[in-house]
Amino acid sequence: MKYLADTNVFLEILLGQRNSALCKEFLVNPKHKVFISDFSLHTIGVILFRAKNFDAYNRFLSDIRNNIGVLSLPIKKYPGIAQMAVNYKLDFDDAYQTVISSTYNLRIKTQDKDFSRVTPEITVEFLD
Repeated sequence: MKYLADTNVFLEILLGQRNSALCKEFLVNPKHKVFISDFSLHTIGVILFRAKNFDAYNRFLSDIRNNIGVLSLPIKKYPGIAQMAVNYKLDFDDAYQTVISSTYNLRIKTQDKDFSRVTPEITVEFLD
């Protein structure tokens, strides 16, 4: 199975939150091929840098380097972000994740219930 892990899956672990063990279990499952969007990668950097947690960011990069693919959205797909936002009442980051998922034919793994609105178009699985 191929998945796009939403930003919150990684932040759950990095910030030691309630579902961190569940998120870790998903990420290390050898049956899964996991990807992260470039947007998530940057968002995690912004959050950790604001907290002055540079070591955590470097550990995170080291942890994902060989196991998780990083995907970017081709510029010609960007108009789809606005369309996704309008169609499903999503904010920018959720719409971006949805378009990336659609572009690369990936399931979204998340804890964000906003994605439940896109399930007819995208396969979404919730970690909770």
